[in-house]
Amino acid sequence: MGYTKSAKTSELPETWYVVDARGKVLGQLAADIASTLRGKHSPLFTPHVNMRTHVIVINAEKIHLTGRKWDAKRYHQHSGWRGGLRTFTARQLNERKPGELIRRAVWGMLPKNRLGRATMKRLRIFAGETHRHQAQKPMPLPPRTARVEGA
Repeated sequence: MGYTKSAKTSELPETWYVVDARGKVLGQLAADIASTLRGKHSPLFTPHVNMRTHVIVINAEKIHLTGRKWDAKRYHQHSGWRGGLRTFTARQLNERKPGELIRRAVWGMLPKNRLGRATMKRLRIFAGETHRHQAQKPMPLPPRTARVEGA
């Protein structure tokens, strides 16, 4: 009579991954990042546990959008005041805040609760080629096919 082992945060190792966003399609990259942040690549995946996985994204300003989404995709921000709605395109958002496209796409794929907010804190996005987390020795994000078959 066996039982399913439930992972405990204190027993899990911290793992760091780095991914280069240059030329990658936004939705596919965000899905890979969200899945890795949740820890779904791990055989010990437990849905209600912080799996202690960190993801570093470099070259965030060089993300790729398919079709005419650079000008057709709209993002909204509201101040809460009457008439306080601001709307901008993906191109304007990427020019103003490089990396915000990736952040919003990943947040859309995570649970909207305490665990989701804690998961977002483990995502680091950098507009340029360098990052400040070399001491953690990040590994490259595994390719999609390797994660599908299980780690």
